[in-house]
Amino acid sequence: MVKTFACSFTATNLNARSGISSVVDQLRSLGIPDARVDEVQIALTEAVNNVVEHAYESAHPGDVRIRAELYPERLWISIQDAGVPFAKGELPEGKPADISVPVESMPEGGFGWFLIRELASQVQYERSEGNNNLSLCFEIKVTSPSAKV
Repeated sequence: MVKTFACSFTATNLNARSGISSVVDQLRSLGIPDARVDEVQIALTEAVNNVVEHAYESAHPGDVRIRAELYPERLWISIQDAGVPFAKGELPEGKPADISVPVESMPEGGFGWFLIRELASQVQYERSEGNNNLSLCFEIKVTSPSAKV
């Protein structure tokens, strides 16, 4: 049996924080181990912050919709927005930053896609009907007997 839940919010920093917290609370209530929920939260936060900061960067903030589907051994999280699409319709590579350079030469950002790709087992993106659709898959082992799916 698949457990699903969803939330939506306007793409602002404050609303994003509340939306992500809502998803994290739901995941914890379903018996997903805390360490895995923490990893999902990091990847989800990076992805949603990209929507807030880049997809709606030059436009009035639109909506962000998050849908989660929990299967017995995996979790799919879909993030949808109507903001600006990725360049060339492709996700950034997410290469690790070169940390062998002097501190003053290190980039301030650019670590998010590396984290997302490291934490998720699959990352998919498509642009359809004017929407960005990002899907993240995480391998999951539910621990609570009352929360079996």
